[in-house]
Amino acid sequence: MTTALVPELEQGLKPLRPLPLHCRLCGAFHQPAPVATCEECLGPLEPAYDPDRPLPNAATIASRPASLWRYREWLPFEGEPTLSLDSGFTPLVESPELARRLGVARLWLKNDAVCHPSLSFKDRVVATAINAAHALGLDTVGCASTGNLANAVAAQAARAGLPAWIFIPHDLELGKVVGTAVFGPKLVRVRGTYDDVNRLCAQAADRFGWGLVNINLRGYYGEGSKTVAFEIAEQLGWRTPTAVVAPMAGGSLVTKLGKGFGEFARAGLTSGPRPRLYGVQAAGCAPIVRLVESGGDQIQPVVPDTIARSIAIGNPADGRFAAEAIRTTGGWVAAVSDAEIVAGIRTLAETSGIFTETAGGATVAGAFALARAGRLGPDDEVVLCITGNGLKTVEALEGALPEAPLIAPRLRELEALHGRDF
Repeated sequence: MTTALVPELEQGLKPLRPLPLHCRLCGAFHQPAPVATCEECLGPLEPAYDPDRPLPNAATIASRPASLWRYREWLPFEGEPTLSLDSGFTPLVESPELARRLGVARLWLKNDAVCHPSLSFKDRVVATAINAAHALGLDTVGCASTGNLANAVAAQAARAGLPAWIFIPHDLELGKVVGTAVFGPKLVRVRGTYDDVNRLCAQAADRFGWGLVNINLRGYYGEGSKTVAFEIAEQLGWRTPTAVVAPMAGGSLVTKLGKGFGEFARAGLTSGPRPRLYGVQAAGCAPIVRLVESGGDQIQPVVPDTIARSIAIGNPADGRFAAEAIRTTGGWVAAVSDAEIVAGIRTLAETSGIFTETAGGATVAGAFALARAGRLGPDDEVVLCITGNGLKTVEALEGALPEAPLIAPRLRELEALHGRDF
């Protein structure tokens, strides 16, 4: 623990300023702006942190409010955020029964199914993006979304008093549509897949000057995912697990998990090897899995065909970076069927009391596939990232659960049921 102590602000708030950006590929420097692509090489932009900035120690971090902003020195701003101050710091729940079934030493669930305010890990990335939009003077926010991001942007824009334009595929699950529309955004359904929606949003950001969080604010947005890694390390007593399993859609979460664990290690907040990172996709939309398995370096886009719509991105923007994070940590990938996803949802609920959506079901199913392949073993301490709430995708369980018996309000009918297996 060698980092210097940062004094807390005694009074007032320093105005929030987004950090400059630099290109991940060519290193070109860019002033803070709602731009996600390098004008020199078309590579992705990410925040440029001052390597000499003072960093807090573990005691200082632990004394701060329980939200993702307790790690603000690793988030892409100078000054103090004013919006979405209560997102993050979700429970890390140990599940001995799931560990036993997987055959690992210990297992925890990073439960972003209860993240505030919209019940998914997307609340983290929107918290950073909406502060960037506000600091950059943008008067309208929005997104392209497979559901969870739509919920998060709509909710956080509503309480920030910002207009929101939100674009979703036409066939999204009802829970996610309702969980967006209730906040009163401009909600637009687009015929086609997420990739079609994403292309339209890129054009809209240029045409109208909106802050679309996963389009032109992507450099600031993605940094919120690092806080999953920070919280895991802190909640385990400033140490790391041996393995982390996460779902993959665009690939940003796995990429930022690798970045987050690396940043804490360099800051002296954790010691030992970084966790092996494992990524899971649905078999009906697994371009990152195929990239890792092939050993290649270019994503081959696919047309999604899966019930797991929240991870159904056929041309993932961060796919090659996710593959790099997986390879460099000694991890691997798994693709699981829709039937396995449903089984994963049920297994998690029955062993751990957590109801997750289809992406979380994929994570659980993927962990079993990795264990069967010998990639998770009896000495491993594993964290599964549960990224969204099951109430968002109840359609996935249609026909999968036993029907409850119907009886009259008479004791003899209950006695007839007693002891039966149903």
